[in-house]
Parts: sequence; C-alpha cells; structure tokens
Amino acid sequence: MQKRRLGNSPLQIAPVVFGGNVFGWTADEAMSFRLLDGFVEAGFNCIDTADVYCKWVAGNKGGESETILGNWLKARGGRDRLIIATKVGMEMPGIGQGLARDYILKRAEDSLKRLKTDYIDLYQSHTDDRSIALEETLSAYRQLIEEGKVRAIGASNFEAPRLARALKRSAADALPRYECLQPLYNLADRRGFEGEMEGLCVKENLGVIAYYGLAAGFLTGKYRSQADCAKGPRGQRVKSYLNARGLRILKALEEVAARVHAKPASVALAWLMQRPAVTAPIASATNLGQLEDLIAAARLRLDQDAIKALDGASAP
Repeated sequence: MQKRRLGNSPLQIAPVVFGGNVFGWTADEAMSFRLLDGFVEAGFNCIDTADVYCKWVAGNKGGESETILGNWLKARGGRDRLIIATKVGMEMPGIGQGLARDYILKRAEDSLKRLKTDYIDLYQSHTDDRSIALEETLSAYRQLIEEGKVRAIGASNFEAPRLARALKRSAADALPRYECLQPLYNLADRRGFEGEMEGLCVKENLGVIAYYGLAAGFLTGKYRSQADCAKGPRGQRVKSYLNARGLRILKALEEVAARVHAKPASVALAWLMQRPAVTAPIASATNLGQLEDLIAAARLRLDQDAIKALDGASAP
C-alpha cells in the first residue's frame, strides 16, 4: 500500500490511521486484537491512541487503550513496521494535565511502559497549554527525541495563530517542530479546519491526520433520528449533526455510495483522503465489518462529480 510522508518527518503512513480510542471502551481486548490484526494484514501501519483513553468509561482511569495496544505489540511483534502515535496533555485523573516540561517527561515514561515499547513514533500535544511557554514544551520534546524515546512530534486541537507561533519558535531556537496537526475534520465538521488552519498546514508542509473521520459514526448513516442516538455509546455526540445540513450530507453520501458501489463510511473517508491538506483520516472500528469499510476506503478513488456533490452538500 502506498504510504504518505507525515510533514517533514521520516514517518511514512498508510492513508487511514486506526483510532485507538475504542480499545478498552467499545472494543474489549480480544476484539481489539482482532481489529489490529486485520488492519495490519490489510497493509496499514499507523495506530493512534492517547494516555487519557478511555478514562470516560466507568471504572477506568486512563491508559487502558495504550495498555491493550501494548499487549498486542508484545504478542504480535513487528514493532519496526508500525507507526505508533500517542498524546499527552489532557487531564489524567489523580495525576495532572498540561504541557510543562517535567509533566511531559513523566507521562512519556508512563506511556512507554503501557505500550511496552522503547520509543513513540509520533508524540502529540493533545491540547494547547497557554500557561506554559512554547519553549518549555518544545525543549521537553527535544530531550525525548535526543534520548531516542520519540521520533517526531505533533499538535492536536491548536488554533492557527498559536500553531504558527510554535513553528516560528522551533525555527528560531533550533527546537523540534510540530510535524503534523490532528484536527477535528470530516464532511460534517469543516468550518474549524478549512481556511486559516488548512492554509497554514499547506504552507508549512504539516501532515494532517484528521480525527473523527466519520463524525463519531454519523457519516456511516446509522444515526437518523433522536431514537437512533439512544442505541449506542456515541449517540449523545451525534445529536448535533441531526439537522437539515446533516441529513443533506447523508443523502449525498448514499447517492455517491450507490454509484461507486461502496458504503457511505468508505465514501466519507475517501473524500477526506483526497483533500489536498490531509495525510490520512483517523477512523475507528468496533467489529470486523466496520474494519472492512475502512480498508475499502483506501482503495476508493472518487471522481470530480462525486467530490462536487459531497462538497456542495456539506458546505459550511
């Protein structure tokens, strides 16, 4: 499978990233192993997680996703063929949060232990921390890179002016550079990324791995009413999409999917893959059928008529 380079880093990733937020939540360890096996066997190589996944589940405290991923890595081997991405900065219950130097260094060690690996390919600031100087955060990442514990760094949930400042500081002080951005971006959520942020990523050659590639499952077409939202654990997140625009997007997805003989989920991800700024969307699966839709998306090339229809239906 053809890989795409992530920014100016040495990392080469396949065009879909598996979202590990489901490990320890809607996919138990056994199913997580099956999903990861299928994903890698299909030629994909990048898995995204975070230290806080899945703290929102009753009885969890964070770190569950990394632990399951680490158990799989130990059981399966082949670490050098994979790109493992994780994140730091959001609140870990009873531990702390933020992007202070000491906090990053300690949380990196915690993640490495849970992941059962010596290094993290892509370590990302999960959210901006304006209380800490950019130099302090970037210097912590420099230490981790120099120690061989991190290969490249990225940012998530940053605003364009702040990300631009971080890039300038990296250049001015010879500090490591954020090589990618992880933004909320999909057919239903376009406004936050398109425009200033998208332009910055293209100008600075930043990789973009968009999270919620399927809008928490809305773009699969399985949520069409308030009653549907009560059927699954992500239902509450989907309610905001149930409006005239959202239903218009679903209609366009279904029409394109019927014409190209694919599932709406595959079409939605293929649209993201063909956006000029996007390196790869992040998407999750909780069963092998959903995984097939992710795999099919990478094989799908939408023509200009399909792109135009989807662009029009989803226009912000």
